[in-house]
Amino acid sequence: MKKVFKVLAYLVTLLVILILAVVAYISLALPNVGDPPVDFKVKITSEKVEHGKYMAYHVMMCVDCHSVRDFSLFSGPPIPGTETSGGERFDQTMGFPGVFISANITPYGIGDWTDGELFRLITTGVKRDGTPIFPVMPYHSYGKIASEDIEAVIAYLRSLEPIETNHPKSKADFPFNLILRTMPTKATLVQKPDPSDQIAYGKYLVNASACADCHTRFENGAFVGEPLAGGRAMEMPNGLLTTPNLTPHESGLKNWTEEMFVQRFKMYEEGHYIPEKVQDDDFQTIMPWVMYAGMKVEDLKAIYAYLQSLDPVENYVEKFVAKK
Repeated sequence: MKKVFKVLAYLVTLLVILILAVVAYISLALPNVGDPPVDFKVKITSEKVEHGKYMAYHVMMCVDCHSVRDFSLFSGPPIPGTETSGGERFDQTMGFPGVFISANITPYGIGDWTDGELFRLITTGVKRDGTPIFPVMPYHSYGKIASEDIEAVIAYLRSLEPIETNHPKSKADFPFNLILRTMPTKATLVQKPDPSDQIAYGKYLVNASACADCHTRFENGAFVGEPLAGGRAMEMPNGLLTTPNLTPHESGLKNWTEEMFVQRFKMYEEGHYIPEKVQDDDFQTIMPWVMYAGMKVEDLKAIYAYLQSLDPVENYVEKFVAKK
């Protein structure tokens, strides 16, 4: 019997040593995406700043998360004055494994970052100190777009006026703080398709907008549904939102015309729409309609063309169930 206990003690000790070794490796060696480019410098021009603003506001949705959203209004538009200054909270009440606060991306927050450090952060999710960020910012998608679009966003951020803030730091729950370090991967940048190739260009925009992050069923920390077929459940302040199917099935966009699709976005365009107050039992959505509404008509048409080219996937969902 003593021999059995002795063997068990050895096995437990070995297991503890193995666990400590794995934790040490993850903590010290990961993430491993390479150093930020040292000689990388974004040339700032008015055209580049303007394009970067378009990407940040209407395609990549940088401003959507790096602001504080007012969910007392439909679609949660940014509270005026908070744009790009961060402070939006993502926490356990929303299904996140920790508390994550969006960063200030004005020069007050990133003024001492190099362009290379910003480029690495946007495309791999690794900060200047080598620690990872939570992928509520879809860096996995941003790491698969063209360098010119990332550079334009950086140029735009450099053009902003600094806004002083004092946000609390993000903190992941255990053991996700270790899992988080395994998530960043090296960027695999691509050449931007010619807009004349509507489907390829639409696919590019869908990735840059990270549409699949919301429009794919997600359970227990992993995507489990068909990409873009909807079904992701999200807790809203006044109910449960389930994202709709974007594939060309009857349960999705099969019966939508191009005109209907474009108009669905443009109806929320600034100057035509004022966000209304949401009552307790009203439909509410995380979809930032007022920001996507600023997308160019040609870009929306390309997105529609790509979505219509997908294989249809049956997925009927109840989009919203109000809290009782």
